[in-house]
Amino acid sequence: MNYRHAFHAGNFADVMKHVALVDAISRLKKKDKPFRVIDSHAGSGIYDLSGEQAAKTGEAASGVAKLTDAPLLSAYLDVVRPFAPARYPGSPLIAAKLLRPGDRLVAIEKHVEDFAALEMSLSPYPTAKAIHGDGYERLAALLPPPERRGLVLIDPPYEAEDEFEQVARAFAAAYRRFATGIYMIWFPLKRRNDADALAGEIRSAGATKLLSLTLDIGRAAEAPPERLSACGLLVVNPPFGFAEAMRDAFAVLAKQLAQGAGAVSRVEWLAGEGA
Repeated sequence: MNYRHAFHAGNFADVMKHVALVDAISRLKKKDKPFRVIDSHAGSGIYDLSGEQAAKTGEAASGVAKLTDAPLLSAYLDVVRPFAPARYPGSPLIAAKLLRPGDRLVAIEKHVEDFAALEMSLSPYPTAKAIHGDGYERLAALLPPPERRGLVLIDPPYEAEDEFEQVARAFAAAYRRFATGIYMIWFPLKRRNDADALAGEIRSAGATKLLSLTLDIGRAAEAPPERLSACGLLVVNPPFGFAEAMRDAFAVLAKQLAQGAGAVSRVEWLAGEGA
C-alpha cells in the first residue's frame, strides 16, 4: 500500500499517532535532563488540507475535524488546533513545538520535495534539524543520542512489499545501540499476521517492555474496501503512566472517530509490565 503522509494528513491514523506522541514527549519533559526526538520518516512537516493530495482523500474531515473537546485529548488539541482548519502539522512539527530549549529534534526525509518543505517548516525552531536521506540507513548512526534520553519514531509510508521487514531490521539495529530509548513504531493494520510478525521481531531483537496500541474505527458502509480503517503503534520502553493514559484516550478516540459498529481500541502489553 502507499501511505504517503500528504494523502492522509489529519486522518484517524494521524490523530492516534500524534495523541501518543504528544503524551510521550510530555512525560519525557517531566525530568529536567534534556532528550532527543528522532523521526526516521518525517514527511514535509506541515500539510495543506485543501491541497491536491489531502483533498483527494478528504480524510481529515473524518479525523481531526471530528474531534470535540475532551480533557484526555486537550494536550494534543492544544498543539494542532492553531493550524486548523486549513493545515495539519506532521510529527516533526508537533515535536518541535513541544521541545524545550535544551532538547533536540532530528527529522529525516528521503523525498526531495518533502525534504525541502520539511526544512522550511522546521526553520523557526533552532532545536530542530532536518536531514535528507533514507531513514532506515541513517537511523542507527544517530544513536545513542548525546543526551542518552530520547524517543525514536519510525513511521514509514509502507510503499514497499517488504516494509514490515525493513522496519524490523531498522529497529533491531537501532535498539542494539540505544536499548534504553523509547521507540514508537506505527503500522497500518490490514493483515493481523503482519502486525504479529513485527511484534515478534521486536521482541526477538531484545525488547523487554513492549506495548501494543491499536485503533479500529470500523468501516463506513460507503467506504471503499482499500480505505484504511485500523492501525497500530508498537511502543518499546513506554514511559511511566503512558499505558494507562493511552487506554483512556484511545477509548475516547474510538467513540469520537467511529465510522462503523466495529469501532474499538486496544492497549495491551506484549512484553513486560502486564504481559
